[in-house]
Amino acid sequence: QLREAKVMAENDPISPQHYQQGKIQVIDFITDQKFNWLEGNIIKYISRYKTKNGVEDLKKAQFYIKRLIDENS
Repeated sequence: QLREAKVMAENDPISPQHYQQGKIQVIDFITDQKFNWLEGNIIKYISRYKTKNGVEDLKKAQFYIKRLIDENS
């Protein structure tokens, strides 16, 4: 049963393993800090790059950072 629970957690489309690193989930941090959509995406991609898509996620974060800079310039 423990193995089945672990497999289910790894395949959970709502709360996948790459968002469950550390003591709190990324979505909880984003919500607690009241980040907007762009800011939330930056946090999301930075938080998961080591365990999901590597440099691809860093480039996505970079895209959202540039948009945020453009909106605030």
